Amino acid sequence: MSQLKPGDPDPTVTFGPTIDTGNAERIESWIQEALDGGAKRITGGKRNGAFFEPTVLTGVAADKKVVCEKAFGPVWVVEPYSDFYQAVEAINPSDFGLQAGVFTNQLDKAMRAFNRLEVGGVVINDVPTFRVDNMPYGGVKDSGFGREGLKYSIEEMTEIKLLIMNNYLDSI
Repeated sequence: MSQLKPGDPDPTVTFGPTIDTGNAERIESWIQEALDGGAKRITGGKRNGAFFEPTVLTGVAADKKVVCEKAFGPVWVVEPYSDFYQAVEAINPSDFGLQAGVFTNQLDKAMRAFNRLEVGGVVINDVPTFRVDNMPYGGVKDSGFGREGLKYSIEEMTEIKLLIMNNYLDSI
């Protein structure tokens, strides 16, 4: 994480600022809430204006905002698990469900995650932000409704209209 480079977009930059200083301050307060609740900071956690260092936390209680809300910032909560299936089920109580990234080389675990996770998409062996324009991208629960992507955009912008014609008028 310490090798990630902040700045304006160019090929050497890894991350940029949050949308504004207020959101960086919000992220900072959420991280502090987690730390006050017993979480451990592995790295990061410093703010400079709208820039916020990529931060990794562990030991975060499930009711803390960095776990159960959308941070929209460079915050990762990493928790160990001993039972893959329990770890999958631990995700579902969230009010949100955009996408999930699951890292495994076992097909049964990949399929279990796909079938059980209450999210709009499951990405196996990549981060959950992966997408291509023609795939159906979108979430469930409070992570939105509908799907993005070419087909879905066309459907969204199409007004379905029905016309029924019969020949009853000929008898009038």
